[in-house]
Parts: sequence; C-alpha cells; structure tokens
Amino acid sequence: MDGYSDNKLLEMCLNPESENYGFSLLVRKYQKPVYWHIRRMVLDHEDADDLVQDTFVKVWRNLRKFREESTLFTWIYKIATNETLSFLQKKKLKYALSTGNLENQLAANIKDDNYFDGDEIQLKLQKAILTLPEKQRLVFNMKYFDDMKYEDMSEVLGTSVGALKASHHLAVKKIENYLNNI
Repeated sequence: MDGYSDNKLLEMCLNPESENYGFSLLVRKYQKPVYWHIRRMVLDHEDADDLVQDTFVKVWRNLRKFREESTLFTWIYKIATNETLSFLQKKKLKYALSTGNLENQLAANIKDDNYFDGDEIQLKLQKAILTLPEKQRLVFNMKYFDDMKYEDMSEVLGTSVGALKASHHLAVKKIENYLNNI
C-alpha cells in the first residue's frame, strides 16, 4: 500500500477493473488519520467510527467528480471536516443544547470513554481544547495533532492562511490561559 501514490490510487479507483481494490487501498491509507481527525472533534469512538464510514461513503460516491484542484488528502479531509461539523451541528440541535453545554457534555464523556487512554495531562488538554470556539478547535487540532500545513488547512477549510495562523495563535493563547488557571 505504501508504494502507491495518491495519483496511482486515484487512477485505480477510476478504472472499473481495479476500482474496488484501489478504493480499499485508499481507505487503508487514510482511515486512521481521518479517524483521529474526526475523533478529536467529537471525542466519542462510536461517533467517530460512524463519521469515518460516512466520510468514505461520500468519497466513494464522489471520486469521479474529484477535479484534482487540491490533493486527494486535503479533499478527503475536507469531506471528513464537513461531515463532522454537520454532525456536531445536528447534535446541538437534537439536544437543544447551547455550545457550552455540548462541550461540557463532551468533556464529561472523555473520562467515561473506554477508548480514551490518555493520562491526566491529556485529559486537561482535551478539556482546554473544548473551551475553544469550534473553528479554533478545528484549526488547533489540525496543526497540533495532524501537523498539517497552513496551506493544506486553507484548502480544507476554505479560509486564508493568515486567518488560520491568527486562529491558531488565539487558540494556543486560550489553551495556555486555561491550563495556567486550573
């Protein structure tokens, strides 16, 4: 799998004779990073698993529409991000919760999650991240955990590099402030 470039995987996915095998390789290549990208936003393993599945269903359905204006990686991340943000919005509406209450609920669920294996410091960091507005949280996660370049984030989020740098800077300051005051 590591020997296949994104271009080769895309070529295989678009060829009727190799589309299933090519897509299987593509999923194997991106499933784990997409899972963690989503998981850091929803914090729940089952929700993240469902959203990963939804993401790759959407990727499968839209591969032929992929125009290669961005990399395959950023295109998949954009789909995953949009699926996650839609899910969080629906969750807020479904439970008629304010943003703060949803974040408090997510924070309370972190420790109860059997799949959370972080220590106390990791738990504090996750709680600090949850205090951020949604966009800052997303930018922070993409930069800190995924080590994503601002240019790639710009493609995924449709925001300028300058705005992303400002969001990340504000997020870091808010997290530092939160951690210094607990």
